[in-house]
Amino acid sequence: QLHASGGGLVQAGGSLRLSCAASGRTFNSYVMGWFRQAPGKERDFVASISWSGGSTYYADSVKGRFTVSRDKAKNTMYLQMNSLKPEDTAVYYCARLSSRGVPDYWGQGTQVTVSS
Repeated sequence: QLHASGGGLVQAGGSLRLSCAASGRTFNSYVMGWFRQAPGKERDFVASISWSGGSTYYADSVKGRFTVSRDKAKNTMYLQMNSLKPEDTAVYYCARLSSRGVPDYWGQGTQVTVSS
């Protein structure tokens, strides 16, 4: 299972750190990613990280503000979100990515709300 946590309510310009903890199996050999879904919108890619942690990718909308990382010893992935904007408000999901880069295993979401 993948368990996302760390969401909450924050003012614009603030920061949050999301965690995605794996239990029951290891996800250390997989590319992992963060996605988000705002009300009435599709679920969008936010960031991903290679199995080694050496390669990261970001959506243009979060580049320079968000940082994805992983701790393989803890079987956990993180998303550090800085300079948050109201448009970052969404439910954030972590996921395992297949070899084709498609999410094939989802965790439950965590709500992030950024007030203006």
